[in-house]
Amino acid sequence: MSNDPEVSALAINVTIPEALRWTDTRRGETFTLTTLNVRLLPDGRLAAKAYGRPVAGGRGAYVSFPVPDKPELAALVAEAAGRAGALWAAHRGLG
Repeated sequence: MSNDPEVSALAINVTIPEALRWTDTRRGETFTLTTLNVRLLPDGRLAAKAYGRPVAGGRGAYVSFPVPDKPELAALVAEAAGRAGALWAAHRGLG
């Protein structure tokens, strides 16, 4: 039996660089996608969803969008996960 704490989720938020942003429509409203939420799945794979703001302005609904299958976005997700891992590994405790 292990004394390791049970970690139920590992997730990071990543700002999408201006050049990689895109728009998508949901419920008749167009959004500019500006943030990725990246999760580390139990099997070690990564999953990502995109979030953003309505093009027309305002807050809009908190709606997730799929991340397009583009090499540039896959590279951003992988680089961000590596950076997050390094930051977690170098933590200095509570405080």
